[in-house]
This record gives sequence, C-alpha cells and structure tokens, in this order.
Amino acid sequence: MRHISPLATRRRVVGSLAAALLCAAGLAAPAAARDAGGASETSEASGTGVQSAVERLSALDAKLPGDLALTPPMGFNNWNSTHCRAEFDEAMVKGIADLFVEKGLKDAGYQYVNLDDCWALPERDANGKLVPDPKRFPNGIKGVADYVHGKGLKLGIYTSAGTKTCSDIGFPGALGHEVSDARQFADWGVDYLKYDNCNNQGVDAKKRYIAMRDALKATGRPIVYSLCEWGENKPWEWAADVGHLWRTTGDISDNWSSMLSIMKQNLPLAEHAGPGRWNDPDMLEVGNGGMTDTEYRTHFSMWSIMASPLLIGSDLRKATPETFEIIGNKEVIAVDQDPLGKQGKVLSSDGGRWVVAKEMKDGSRTVALFNETGTARSIATSAKDVGLPDADGYTLRDLWQHKSYNTAGKISATVPAHGTVLLRVAADGKWAKNPPAVELGLDGDPLVEPGKSEKLTSKVTNLGRTSAQKVSATFTGPSGWRIEATSPSTANSLRTGKSLGTSWAVTAPRGAAPGAYDLTLKTTYRSPGGTRAENVLPLTAHVVVAPPAGNSAVSDLPWMSTVNGWGPVEKDTSNGESAAGDGNPITIGGVVHAKGLGVHSDSAVEYYTGGACEKVAARVGVDDEKDPKGTVTFEIWADGKKAASTGVLTNADAARSLSADVTGAQVVRLVVTDGGDGGDSDHADWAEPVLSC
Repeated sequence: MRHISPLATRRRVVGSLAAALLCAAGLAAPAAARDAGGASETSEASGTGVQSAVERLSALDAKLPGDLALTPPMGFNNWNSTHCRAEFDEAMVKGIADLFVEKGLKDAGYQYVNLDDCWALPERDANGKLVPDPKRFPNGIKGVADYVHGKGLKLGIYTSAGTKTCSDIGFPGALGHEVSDARQFADWGVDYLKYDNCNNQGVDAKKRYIAMRDALKATGRPIVYSLCEWGENKPWEWAADVGHLWRTTGDISDNWSSMLSIMKQNLPLAEHAGPGRWNDPDMLEVGNGGMTDTEYRTHFSMWSIMASPLLIGSDLRKATPETFEIIGNKEVIAVDQDPLGKQGKVLSSDGGRWVVAKEMKDGSRTVALFNETGTARSIATSAKDVGLPDADGYTLRDLWQHKSYNTAGKISATVPAHGTVLLRVAADGKWAKNPPAVELGLDGDPLVEPGKSEKLTSKVTNLGRTSAQKVSATFTGPSGWRIEATSPSTANSLRTGKSLGTSWAVTAPRGAAPGAYDLTLKTTYRSPGGTRAENVLPLTAHVVVAPPAGNSAVSDLPWMSTVNGWGPVEKDTSNGESAAGDGNPITIGGVVHAKGLGVHSDSAVEYYTGGACEKVAARVGVDDEKDPKGTVTFEIWADGKKAASTGVLTNADAARSLSADVTGAQVVRLVVTDGGDGGDSDHADWAEPVLSC
C-alpha cells in the first residue's frame, strides 16, 4: 500500500476484470501478444479464471528456504523519501549503496538496497515480460543489481499481488504472472521481494501470496519474501510458512501520530515473531523531517525492541549527522538483530508510560522506557519484573548514552516528552566496576507566564548498589530566563534509594512570546572509586498566557502544542492534505462552519487555561471533504482526565454537540482518536469551538 494520503488509500481491490485477463504464467500455453487493451502474456477470461490459476500454482506448496532472514532484514527502501518522483532512479540507488559502505552502515548490518513502485514501464512487452523504465534505469535492473552486489550488498524489488501495483499510474502487477515475474527477478539477481496488495481482484490473500512464494522457490535463487498485505487478513496467524516478514499495519507517515499508532498495533503481536518470521510495522521515517530527533530515537528504539525489519526510508544523500547517528547506533541495532529473535513484550503502559522488555540470547534484557505523553514523566520497573534472576547488583547499559551504570534492581528514568530511554540490563557480576545509576526528575509541569515566577522541584535519586558522592544539580534555560535554586542543590553522598530534592524559581522574561522553550536539568556525581558521572534531562517549558475573560473562539487562541495524524492542524479550515494551509471550509453534513480546527486522527491540541475557565463547547464531526471511510471519536481532557467523549462518529453522522466542564484545569486537550479501525479518511472538525472563562 502506498500512503499518498490516508484520505484516498489506494487499496483498489475492486477493478475491471475485463482489463485483467490472466493466468498463472508457465502453467498454460503462451497466449497471443498483448493487444491495445492490455492483455497479459497468457490469459484467463474472468475473475474465476484468475482464482483458479492462482490455485493451480499454489498447489505446488513449496516452502521457502529456512536459512533466510534469521534476523530482521536491514536495508533501504526509497518510497518514503521519493514516492514516484523523478529522483528515484539508478543514480539514487547507486548513491545509497555507496553511502552504505562509506558511512559504515554496511558494517552496522544494513545490506538490502530496495526499489519500490514505479521502477517499470506501465506496460509489459510483447512477450508479457516486465520492462524496467529506461529513463530511470538505463542499465536495467540487472545492471543495478551488479553494482549493488559489487559493493557486497543485496538488491530488492517491488511488485503487487494484483493486476497492477499501487501507484496511481498503475504499473503491471504479478497476479497471474507469478512464475514469469519471479524468473525475471531471479535472472536479474534480485535478493528481496516486497509484494504489495493493490488491485487484487478479490482473490484470496493466502492463495495469492502462496502462489508467489512457490514461484520464488521454483527459481532456485534465495530471495527474502516480504508480504505487504497491510495486516488485513492477520498474516501473523498464517504467513510463517509463506514469507519471511509480513506487514501488520497500513502505511506509516512521517509524523508522531502515525508512528505511535502503528507501534501500538504491532506491539501485541510479539508471540508470532521469531527467526525467519517477522512482524513488519513498515519502514523507518528517521531523517525525513516530520518528527524531532527525540521522536526519531523513539521510532528507532521501538522498532528495534520489536525486532522489526529496519529499512531506512530517508534519502541518505541528504541526511544530517543526527540521522546517521540514530540509524547507525550499533548498540541499538544489536537489540534488533539479537539471534534469539524475540520481539519485546509490553509489561505496562499506564498513562502513556510504557515499559517494554525483550529477552536477549545472552540472558540480559533490553528495556524500553517510552513516554507517550507531552511532558517529562518518570517510568519505572525492576530487574525482577523484566525477568532477570536475583542478584546483588546489575549492570545497566544506556544504549543512547553508551554508558554503563550499576543498579540495585530498580530500573527507572524520567523520560522526556515523546522520548525513550533504552537500557540493556544484566545480572553479570561486573556491576561493581560501574558508577551508580541515578534518576534525575522534575515535579511539576513547566508552564510559565511571562514575568511570573514558577516553582519547580527537581529530584536526584540514587538507584545504584553503591553510593553516589559529591552530587550536584543545575538547572539552565534560554538567555533572559532567571532560574534560581531556593533550597540546597548539592549533597555530599546519597546512599541507595536516597534523593536530593531542590526547589527552583523559574521566571521567563516579561514580554516572552507564548511557545515552547528548551530547559536543561543536569546532575553530576562521583562513584565511590572517584569516577565522574552525569545525567542530563532535556525539558520543554511552555510560556503561556491566560485566556481572556468571557467566551473566546478556540481557533483564535494560541495553542501550547499539537499532534496530528496527517499534516498540520488547520485553523478555521478542514485538515485538507499534508501541506499547511491546504484545507477547505469546515463542512459537516453539508453545513459550513466559519470557525474551528481541522484535524486528522490521531490528534491532540493543547491549550493553557490557567484554572480560569469553566467550559469548552463545540460542534464536532467528520468533514465532508473525504469518502465515508472516516471513523473518529472526539474527546475533551482536563489536566490529564477525560471530561467528555462522543463515542465513534462516521461520515454519515451530522455534527454533534460536545461540551465539558473544565473548571480549575490548567491545561485542556482536544483529542481525536481513530475509532478503532485505523486512520484512513479520518478528517475531523472541531466546528465553532468556544472556551468560556
């Protein structure tokens, strides 16, 4: 599936059968050459013929080689960064292969350089063969494969288990051409096939995917087989004998909401993953620009602890040093590539504070402390809870800091908003050589009105078996901010479990504009042996202005933060497409509204109310600009508690009134979720929203 937009998801499972005259190539006598209407090299005259041809081919029931993809495949796929644009060509593919070697990515484990849709001409040749686009690939796919193989890498290719691929142009799919297409791929030197699901003519998914499996097996070439059927038929329940990996979700987009939604769908499927059979939550978006580096580290951390395929989706020719640092982190990659092949399991997720643990072959555990929320939060577990045996102490390795500590058994960290602390914990008997782990936290949300002092309290807690000595805490902010300690910020020693609490007076300059500002909380300390250590907690403070008294249109007020499932939140228009300002007049059930917010699930828009407001009211519904697939739920939250909800609404529902009592709340959040069926076409409107203060 190609996510050009969730509004027009290209799952064209219903198409013109008259344009799809097919049979299983190699199982029937050759037919006449293609005519102007687009008949295939061999043909069946109906959808029933397509089905029977696939059934005949799948009856071969050949298993794929069992020694492929024993760890999750790692590599590159161009789709997320190029789609079908002109920059997807031979020069790009060769450039990526060059960078794999030059930047150490090959040494880190990346090996597949994969082509996605649009590599072929829209029509087969007179013999029914696929034809590489000579403009994009003047040396053909064989020439590109030879170049990639010359770098010690492998080449992947794409097609669909349908009559055409997912591109709007409609390139030839492989349904009914499995044997012929697989033979071409093998002859070209292809090492990996991504097999999509568009234009499938309603043929049973298992039969379509088994048919290509058997065709690949018949070539005699080892080809990793990736089933991209979007999780529609629960492939995790049946595909372990069909392919090496299978998509569990729809397409990912380069935004926090999409990544989070896909992660939540993939996490519960841990029991189905293992060597040679992997849950695939889609490609990486790291470096494409739609998320922060903190969010991209979470993306990479969670994909790795889920034992997901790691397919880079950004154009490495344009990548920043930060992108290379994230995707090249060998300690995190080692989690993904652990030969035991376990997918991490969720231990807890209360209040958006996630603990996910993965058993490793050496007996250690990798633990992800993931903070879904928009504010720094403490997240904790223990060595016992993650499955480690009793021990005097444990070695705790921070895989992003690349530093080791000791812990008495508690595994805890205050994690920045949308961040992940990724730890590898072992009962290895070597813990005493490391300094103690400390947790650095902050009580209170940094919401600051210009010129007014806000009291915040930091806490340094020793989690280690050994003492933390000469402990010092510092708190800094942007130029012009005043941050002063109003209680002791140092301690000579902290024993196991003891804390240093410090009160701080934080003041933003008068006239500071509303918005987000970076603050840094830091502690330094020494181990009993004198080793210096530190812990740094990046924080986001929000300069806020209390809303005016009376009734205000919410879309006229400054928000604190937004998260949106597709493009930005729009003021006084619908969501539109992915670009800012591309919405339409807000319209629900044919009624146009002048004011409001246009969003897309999953979304959240936060406003500071400062305890001065009593009520939020709006008319809500799915916007008319898209087809009837949209299903959403509207929610109003006050200081972390749900105050009102609509239940699931669809495109067929008229606008509904929604209001909530928010008396005394400091922060109000307007939330839209996907209704439980994914985000396709979930354009949601907060029409005429009013805040009463």
